[in-house]
Parts: sequence; structure tokens; C-alpha cells
Amino acid sequence: MKLWGGRFEEGPDKTFEEFSGSLHFDRRLLRVDIRGSQAYAEGLARVGILTEAEAATLVRAFDEILEESHDAGFEKDARDEDVHTLVIRKLKEKTGELADKIHTGRSRNEQVSLDTRLWLRGTIDHALHLLYGLMQSLLEAARRNPGAVVPGYTHLRRAQAVLWSHYLLAYFEMFFRDYDRLLNARRRTNIMPLGSGALAGSGFPIDREALARALEFQDITRNSMDVSADRDFVLDFLFAASTTLLHLSRLAEDWILYSSDEFGWLELGDGVTSGSSLMPQKKNPDSLELIRGKSGRVFGALASLFVTMKGLPMTYNRDMQEDKEPLFDAAHQLTGCLKMAQVVVESTKLKQERPAQAAAESWTVATDLAEALSRAGVPFHQAHKLVGQLVRRSIETNRQPADWTASELTAFDSRFTGGMITLMNPAEGMKTRTAPGGTAPETVAAAIEEAQRRLDHLRL
Repeated sequence: MKLWGGRFEEGPDKTFEEFSGSLHFDRRLLRVDIRGSQAYAEGLARVGILTEAEAATLVRAFDEILEESHDAGFEKDARDEDVHTLVIRKLKEKTGELADKIHTGRSRNEQVSLDTRLWLRGTIDHALHLLYGLMQSLLEAARRNPGAVVPGYTHLRRAQAVLWSHYLLAYFEMFFRDYDRLLNARRRTNIMPLGSGALAGSGFPIDREALARALEFQDITRNSMDVSADRDFVLDFLFAASTTLLHLSRLAEDWILYSSDEFGWLELGDGVTSGSSLMPQKKNPDSLELIRGKSGRVFGALASLFVTMKGLPMTYNRDMQEDKEPLFDAAHQLTGCLKMAQVVVESTKLKQERPAQAAAESWTVATDLAEALSRAGVPFHQAHKLVGQLVRRSIETNRQPADWTASELTAFDSRFTGGMITLMNPAEGMKTRTAPGGTAPETVAAAIEEAQRRLDHLRL
């Protein structure tokens, strides 16, 4: 079925029909297309285009179509170019010429914007729910090992000791920002476009505010040309999804490394790993590798739509049909990766001894010593140089921090006091880092509870 054709002498070429058809991917908009059309039918009744009885007939018919859409043969032999024509064809089969009134004053340009916004709004809500669950799981993981010490890294070299829970809170903060980005994308999506026509606005006195209320939109769009040309709200979502996948990919990379034999910090659950068809000993971090790999698909979706939109003249162009497949795929990858990440976090165990040993043997205490000297009155640059000399001597003599005694430390340089020997234990030095955002145990404990309060507030 076509919603156009009166000015054409011949129908479209078969190759063009196959090339331009979108039903195979926009069919997933069927439910929201029906919901929008039901609201529009009621809106037409409010301005006298339809009688109340006609609107009720159409609404019931749409309900029947939605119910029948679950049947396997619903689209059998369908030759419709998109989901909108499929729905209208089914409507006409049920209501005859009455179906021809449903498109009064309405363009597919605004209709596809409406459908995409309705679909995306629900998708964002689902992603927010999953992101909330992942953040909650990170907080629970942080509480499971409150005193665990691990090396923090810069340049993938051991740098300073931190609490494992402090490390987990870093990812909590990343995902908390992602939640906010998704909320902003939802806010920009949640604007009602119906009543804009193809580009010049509706020729009928449609009550746009009433339609917005019926469809639970926050506001209405302000310019009919902008509606027809706009896919910014899709780009906003794709950017938010890409940033979330970026953070998921970094977490995946960390945990792939930390669960390797070379690190040995983490034991991934059997349920999120796989074996080898040849090597019996293997336990591969496939779930994390897939998260890391799928991020590229989402980044590609963002780049794809950016390139598609960058040179389009006002207003609607058929190029914009190319927004759907990247959007649908990115949403699918986002929600799938969030689900998977939560399962990984909940099933992974920290083997505290290995990272604690790594922190103890690698001079992660060097900054603690330099700062202790600085607190004792030694200018920091001199303290930095002095501790560097101590580290060099230790490397030359194959000594770890714990091998030094208080008297040996003082003998190395009198500016070291005997009490500073306690800082050779990484767990001691971090106690000085009490400023908000630091890794001191009491600071981290307070940060976990503050993070929980912020997370709980998202549910209010």
C-alpha cells in the first residue's frame, strides 16, 4: 500500500521498492505508531474532523491491529513500504473508507518523528533502569571488600595505593554521569511533534497541547520546519550511549587484565566466561571482550548519523530514513552490555592478597614518604628527590619497602624520622588522604554512603 501516487502514471520500479523499503527494520515502531495514531484520531474528533463514534471505531480497530501483530502471519505477503503504510492498510481492511480520514492534516514526516520519540523514550527509560542496577551492584561490590588495597595506575605503571572500593567508586561516578546524559537525551526526546505537517504546520486547528498530554510528552515542538529536519534527539541519545559504552569498555579492559594470570586479582564467575575447544585449561573473559567489542558498533552508529545529517538541506530528506538502523542497533547493544556488565560485577570475586602484594612490593608508598617529609618541613621538591634516591638504592640492592627498618631509614638520611617507617605499609599512607574524593578508609566509607543516597534519589 502507498500513501501517495495520484500524480504518478506508473508505480515504482521493483528495484526501487526493494531498495527504499524500511518495513524490515521500522516494524519495531508498530506499537508506538498505533499509540500515536489513536491519540491523533481522538485529536481529530476534538476539532470535528471525526465524530466521536468514528474516533472510537478507529481506536478499537487500532487495538485489534496491535493484538493481531503478535500473530506469526500478520505480515504475510506484505508489500508495504514502511510500518506506517502497513498499519494504515490493516486499518482500512477493518474500517473501510473511514481509515482514509486518519491522515487528515498529518504527514509521515511528523509521524516518524513522533514514533521515533515514543520508542526512544521507552528505550531510554529501560537503559536508565539497567544503569541504576549496575551502579547499585558496584556499590554492593565496594562494600564487600572495604579494606582491600590495590595499586592505582598511571601509564599502566603502579603509582599509588588505593582502596579497591575507591577504584569501584570511580566507575560509579562515570556511570552516574552517563545516567545524567541519558536523562538529558530523554528530556530532548520528550517533545511532541504532531501538528507540524510535512514542514509548514497543520492546516487544521489541532490541539497540540492536548495531544502532548495524551501521549505524556513534556512539551510541544516550536517550529514545524525544525520538526521535519530534526534528528538531534537521536544524536543526543547516540552520544550518551557511546559515552556509556566507552566507560563499560574501559571497565571491561581493566577486568580482562586484572583477571589474567599476570595480575591474578580477580576471579570471574564461570557463568560469564568460556573455555577453549582445544586448550582445556582456558577460562576466557568473553563477556568482557564482547562488551569491549560492541562499543565500536555504538560509536559507529553515532558517526554514521552525524555524517548522514551534516549536509542535508532543510527540511526532510529521505537520507534521514538511515537513522533507524543505527539507532535500533545502538540501543540494543547498550541495553545488552549494561545487563551483562551487572552480571559480571555481581559474580566476580576479588582475590585481595595478590593486589595487596603488588602494592607492597612496588614502591606505591613513595609519594606518602615524600609528603611525610614535606609535612616535617622538608621542601617538597627536595623530599621528592630524597625519596627517589631511596627508591633507586632499593632497586640496586633488591629491597622492597618492607625490607627497610626504622634505623636503616634514618641512617640513609637523617631527615627521615623513625615514625615514617609505618608508611612503608601502603595501607598506612592512604589514611592521610582524607580530603573529599580521596582514598582514606573513612573518606571512602562516607563516599559509598553518599553515592547510595544520590542513587536512591534517582528513584524519587
